[in-house]
Amino acid sequence: MMDYRKYFNKAIRADYPESSKQIIGETEDWFRKISPDISFAKTSKNPMDRRLEFCAYFLALIITLDQRRVRYDDIRKICLEIVTDYVKPKSKLHAALKRLPPKLMNTWIGDKFFRLFHERVSKNENPDGFIVNIITDKEQTNGLGFGFDIIECGICKLYAKYNYQKYVPILCEVDKLTSAMAGLNLIRKSTIALGAKTCDFRFTKETQF
Repeated sequence: MMDYRKYFNKAIRADYPESSKQIIGETEDWFRKISPDISFAKTSKNPMDRRLEFCAYFLALIITLDQRRVRYDDIRKICLEIVTDYVKPKSKLHAALKRLPPKLMNTWIGDKFFRLFHERVSKNENPDGFIVNIITDKEQTNGLGFGFDIIECGICKLYAKYNYQKYVPILCEVDKLTSAMAGLNLIRKSTIALGAKTCDFRFTKETQF
């Protein structure tokens, strides 16, 4: 995982120039408090859990800003600024790698990869982590042969521990952007963050990105 802190610090300094030093310090303090809750992610056999450190740092920033009485819309704004800057391709090679997975769909390499990936993400030894079902049935995936359902969301669990689950939908918003970078259009009818039992990720190859 690339150094995500620089993206947070860049946005904080831009949006809150007069208090940026204090906000960065308070965010670090909160992250140290939250870190024990996601320590399992570093050694988890489920690769989906690796994203929890990044999302925990978002939680630390959200708590910091909320305690400073920053409005929800302003917290959403800076969160989307950070994550959009973080996920956008940093080079032509980086962009090409992001568009590689869809090209593997319906190939023997892709079938093997998705099968192995399903074995890793469909179970979790830690109750605070993710559980995901990979779907390769073309009839269930708009003919693409790839989609997935998040059965248990580690982000939702973490944010709920701190009673900040109402902010999880902000992070869900970026899924359309990352899908578009892969050359896909995300079709999602429900998310756990908004009260559904699962997050259903289905795609088409039509995109405006």
